[in-house]
Amino acid sequence: MDLGDPERVMISKKICMVGDFSVGKTSLIRRFVEGEFSDQYLSTVGVKISRKSVEVQGSKKPELVKAQLLIWDLEGSTKFKKIAPSYLKGAAGALVVADVTRPDTIEHLTDHIKLFLEVNPEGLIMVALNKSDLVEESKLTKLLDQCQFEEQKEVLKTYATSAKTGDAVDDIFKTLASQLI
Repeated sequence: MDLGDPERVMISKKICMVGDFSVGKTSLIRRFVEGEFSDQYLSTVGVKISRKSVEVQGSKKPELVKAQLLIWDLEGSTKFKKIAPSYLKGAAGALVVADVTRPDTIEHLTDHIKLFLEVNPEGLIMVALNKSDLVEESKLTKLLDQCQFEEQKEVLKTYATSAKTGDAVDDIFKTLASQLI
């Protein structure tokens, strides 16, 4: 089926980017949506919404489906946690992000997952261990093993990502999208 087919329905899904400040949520979005990376750090204030249309094979549908992802980039500061639930409402999925060079951000993954699932108990989650280009392969393998969240069926998979190099960025977004369709 052709993407330009007027008969084709586009499915829209809200995805929230959740994680501590400066873990690379905005950079992952920019790499996925625009194919770009910048070393300039800009702190997100409140929420910024991006969108990208992708064609994926749904987990429940055999044909290719066009999906519009509405990606909500949520501020990572602690004081924001009180208002975060209002931004999380209605999200089908989340990308929970940690920085592999900052162990405290990895320790907070469980808190972010819990917060998202309290608001969206049916939501699906992918975990991104970002900035994977900054650590040795052996450390990355160890971190991936530690962050599998097998006890939580809503957490589908953990990826080692790099917004800088683009490693696994398209994969994590498209895999989440296909699971949501």
